[in-house]
Amino acid sequence: MKYLALIQARMGSSRLPSKVMKDICGKSDIEWVIERVRRSKRIDEVMVITSIDKNNLPLVRKCAEMNVRVFVGSESDVLDRYYQCARLLQPEYVIRITADCPMYDWNVLDAVIETMWSDTDYISISGDDFPDGLDTEIMKYSALERAWKEANLASEREHVTQYLRKHSEIFKLQEYIFPIPNTGHYRWTLDEDADYEMICKVYEHFIGIGKEDFVTGDVIEYLPRHPEVEGINSGIGRNEGLAKSIKEDHRV
Repeated sequence: MKYLALIQARMGSSRLPSKVMKDICGKSDIEWVIERVRRSKRIDEVMVITSIDKNNLPLVRKCAEMNVRVFVGSESDVLDRYYQCARLLQPEYVIRITADCPMYDWNVLDAVIETMWSDTDYISISGDDFPDGLDTEIMKYSALERAWKEANLASEREHVTQYLRKHSEIFKLQEYIFPIPNTGHYRWTLDEDADYEMICKVYEHFIGIGKEDFVTGDVIEYLPRHPEVEGINSGIGRNEGLAKSIKEDHRV
C-alpha cells in the first residue's frame, strides 16, 4: 500500500458535541468527509481512526454501514493512534485528514500528492492562506514512526504532526503552495454552531442545483455573491485548539 488516508474523528467535542454525526442535508458530517476523500484518484484506502471512548460507537456503526474500516486507539495520544493503525498496514505514506472538514476537496489532496518530492518526509499546505477546512498533511510512515518514538510534549502527542513540523533538521519538509491566493479568510471547518449553519447553507445551495460534488472553486465563486452566508462564521479564529494545547503544554 502506498497512500493510506486516515480520517481523525470522535464524538467528543467541547465546542460542538457529536459534530461528526450532525446532519448536513441528509447525510452526517462523517459521511460527507469519507465520500469526498474517497473521490481521490491517488489514495489506496480511506480509514477512520477514533478513540476507545464508548461514546464513539455511533461513529463506528456509521463507518461499518459505509464499509469503511475503523481503528480504535488512545483517547489523548492521537500520535499513538495514528502510528498503531499505520503499523498494522505498513503504507509508504500516511495522509492525515480531520473529520471536521465536510467541504474537503479531493482535488487538493491529489494535487499535494502529485507535488510531493520523492525524498519528502512531510508535506502540508503552506501557511494559512487557504480555506480553513482543506487542511492536508502527508508523511512517510518512517517519519511517523520516528515522531512516535521521540515526541515527548503533550501538544506533540495530541496534534499528530507537530514534532515533524518543528524538526526540519531531522525531516525533509515540503510546503504545497495553495494555487488560489487570498483565500485564508474562508472558514469551512466544523467546530462551532455558526460553522454548522454556514456549511448547511452551502450544501443546500449546491445540492439544490444538483452538484453535491462541488469543489473549492465552486464555493469561492458562490460565497462572494452571498455575503450573508460567508459572514455567518467569519468572526471565529483559526486553529484555536492547537493554540490552547501549546499554551498548556507539558512533558509526558
